[in-house]
This record gives sequence, structure tokens and C-alpha cells, in this order.
Amino acid sequence: MIYDYKVKTTEGNEVSMEDYKGKVLLIVNTATGCGFTPQYEGLQKLYDKYGNEEFEILDFPSNQFFAQAPGTNEEISNFCAITYGTTFKTFAKIDVNGENTNELYKFLKKEAPSAAEDTASEGLYTKLSGLGFNTTKSDIKWNFTKFLVDKTGKVIARFAPTFEPDKMEENIKSLI
Repeated sequence: MIYDYKVKTTEGNEVSMEDYKGKVLLIVNTATGCGFTPQYEGLQKLYDKYGNEEFEILDFPSNQFFAQAPGTNEEISNFCAITYGTTFKTFAKIDVNGENTNELYKFLKKEAPSAAEDTASEGLYTKLSGLGFNTTKSDIKWNFTKFLVDKTGKVIARFAPTFEPDKMEENIKSLI
């Protein structure tokens, strides 16, 4: 169950996912130097609209995709707040694939091994494959893969990086 996991804040403190029990969660692996980084703006709009006692966005930077999340945890958090006005929680940098995969992400990938895709997804994956970026079916393919979790902790959906945050609004509304 998702509530069995702990994650680290940008300050290095452990937080139990149980703290988010009863909330709809949008969990996102991010990067500050990625072509999808402007999605922070859309994520913040969702948070402005629905962020309350029932909805949270959890931001997990990852430097695994061509080192597009450089800097310290504090620098990343500050960049997002200053550049995109983010007020949702940014956590410590993690690995989302490979032998050092964060335990929460192992769980998320097991529960939702493939992403809901849009027409842009195929082009992205073809381009990544051409660059020699090969992944297994359940691997996170790129920055800004999103997982939607309901109030009971069930992983409802996984969205490809190309899914803009506003395209998920109806899914979020239906769970709140």
C-alpha cells in the first residue's frame, strides 16, 4: 500500500506517505532543465484550483534523464518557486529507474506499469529510442511522468510526460 512508504524532504527529513491518507495525490518526477519543465506552470494551476485538504501534488526531481535536474535539492525547490511560483511540495531528488529506484516509485510502477498516452507520446518514445535510451515496459520513460492516486491510496492512472496537466483535470475532479 502506498502509505507504507517514506520519502525525504528537500531538507533530508523523512515523511510518511501516510501523512497524505485521505487525499487525492498527483505524484510527478520532474526536472528543471527539461523541455517539459514549463509543465510546472500547469501543475501549479491545478494546485491553485484544487489544492486543499483533499488534493496534493508531490514533486520528485530526478536527474536520471540526461542530467536535467542539476543542483541541490534546495536549488531545485527555489528555482521552481521563483520561476513558476510553485507552492506544492518538492521532495529530495530520487532515482525512478535502475538499481537505486526509490521504493515509492517501485510501488507506483508495479501498480501502473504503463502510461495513458496521447499522440505526442509515440513521437517522444521513438526519439528516445533513437538516442539509445532503452527502457523496460514499466520504467519511467522521461521526466514529468505523472501518477494519480485516489483517497484510499489506490494508483488510478499513470500519464505519459507529454500529457499536459490540464488534460488530467477531469480525472482529478472525479476523485475529490
